[in-house]
Amino acid sequence: MKKRVKLIFPKRSVHMPITYRLAKDFNIAANIIRAQVAPNQVGTLVVELSGDIDQLNDAIDWLEVQDIEVSSASGEIVVDEDLCVHCGLCTGVCPTRALTLDGETYRLTFARSRCIVCEQCVPTCPVQAISTNL
Repeated sequence: MKKRVKLIFPKRSVHMPITYRLAKDFNIAANIIRAQVAPNQVGTLVVELSGDIDQLNDAIDWLEVQDIEVSSASGEIVVDEDLCVHCGLCTGVCPTRALTLDGETYRLTFARSRCIVCEQCVPTCPVQAISTNL
């Protein structure tokens, strides 16, 4: 089973090797989607956890015991068609090619199924047409 979650670490827990512990202690694979972690600051990690449902639940319980806030991260990238000027800047930073320019119309196309919600496109958009509801 796969589950995408957002983890919020208190300052004192940022140094913990969370993905290592999930793999070693619970046999859970953690694919890091986005991370904002720095010493002595609250950390945020969006991960896709994969493993047996019982082990996933045990791992989430363990995270909560460690004072790590766990919430569902079912958000996605949203492109506002009314604001988009189809400049293509976002296509250059999209690692999965979920954002591309149509070769004939030069209009932006978004393949939601390819998007991993890394959010690299959000700050790149000069008119703020791309956002996330995460």
